[in-house]
Amino acid sequence: MFQLVIKNGKVVKADRIMEASVCVQEGKIAAILDAGVPVEAQEFIDAGGKYVLPGAIDSHAHLNDPGYLWREDFAHGTAAAGVGGITTVVDMPLQNEPALTNGEIFEKKLQAVSPNAYVDYCFWGGLVDYNLTDLPELDRKGCVAFKSFIGPVSPDYVSLTIGQAKEALEILKECDARAGFHCEDYSIIKWEEARAQRKEKNDWQDFLNSRPVIAELIATQNILDLAAEVGAKIHICHVSHPRVAEIIRKAQLQGVDVTAETCSHYLIFTDQDVIKNGSLYKCAPPLREAAAVEEMWEYVNNGTLSCVASDHSPCELSEKSEEKHGVFGAWGGISSIQNVMQVVFSEGVVKRGYSPTLLARALSEGPAKVFGIYGRKGAIEVGFDADLVILDPEKKWEIMPESLYYVNKISAFVGLKGQGLPVCTLVRGQVVAQDGSLVGKKGFGQLITKIK
Repeated sequence: MFQLVIKNGKVVKADRIMEASVCVQEGKIAAILDAGVPVEAQEFIDAGGKYVLPGAIDSHAHLNDPGYLWREDFAHGTAAAGVGGITTVVDMPLQNEPALTNGEIFEKKLQAVSPNAYVDYCFWGGLVDYNLTDLPELDRKGCVAFKSFIGPVSPDYVSLTIGQAKEALEILKECDARAGFHCEDYSIIKWEEARAQRKEKNDWQDFLNSRPVIAELIATQNILDLAAEVGAKIHICHVSHPRVAEIIRKAQLQGVDVTAETCSHYLIFTDQDVIKNGSLYKCAPPLREAAAVEEMWEYVNNGTLSCVASDHSPCELSEKSEEKHGVFGAWGGISSIQNVMQVVFSEGVVKRGYSPTLLARALSEGPAKVFGIYGRKGAIEVGFDADLVILDPEKKWEIMPESLYYVNKISAFVGLKGQGLPVCTLVRGQVVAQDGSLVGKKGFGQLITKIK
């Protein structure tokens, strides 16, 4: 007899959909049985013909804990994640105070956040110019990857030169660890910002012009060439344009160990949303033209972009004020951790006709493999954690502020309408969210580290 069986569901794997029952024992998937096979359990959840998906893994989120808790914290961020079908959050090392750059800070962060997590989580380690000798210790502690900037970054963090990045990749190669890069050319952006600010007044087109696609292309190509030279593992964060995705695809075909992600906002919003609506849609890299949005979907579908992340980057409303901070000073970031799965399903499956298997690949299997946790997370397979999401493909939705579990209930996604919504989220066999409401226990979430 199993502890739990999810029955009458359409189980979504990376390559197929099958009518089956998922059997859970001690937090793990113990069996996957064809529909109609008799099974005994202490508890049943009837999926009622809905999709049963592997829990999503958000490869890129800023939960601001410890440190900038007026923007977000682990309790609110992981609660929002769970309601949205995300069962593991890979938390970034910046927008933390201090940034996660050595082993002592790792332990303090873990102590601070572990009592507050509703879902499981991993840590990105910091990769800055003053912690290269600390990287092996952070890898041993359990950081699943290391985040660096090739381009401008907020004052609480440090960007790397190409020379520093080379040394870092040599160190991380010895650890068999992956480095993640925000790729936008520093000199182009700083020059274009200064050029724009010679004008008496700046508008949102000036902001978009200051971060052109060529800046993302140049920085990405440099990192791809560096990784090929060193033989290191890299991950390109938040790819915004198909031209960038294409050079990544070519590097993959040439044998470079490069993975890459895009974000839900690059798959729906455009540069015109920034021009019309301003700072709520400001992010870096910026939103691109409508034709680019359509092409990006195919790079997700074919696996070039193996992750669709949130890049959840919350702030207070005042930090988005153009009046207070100007076009260039207003906070750049979009809050979306709660809405990634529903947006990808609605925009990708309902509107564009992709198979729901795309979600299993880009939200679960892909990120699990990138961060070395596949085998425990990332698929509906026997022996994996029972991280499962029941998604109702017919359920219509509209994102409203009151539905969001964030500290600050502001998001570019507010007002968006669509179809297909997570209605039940399980982490290690325990229901943490039901019908848009949080029902899990704070502190249930666990730190997940690479499978050695």
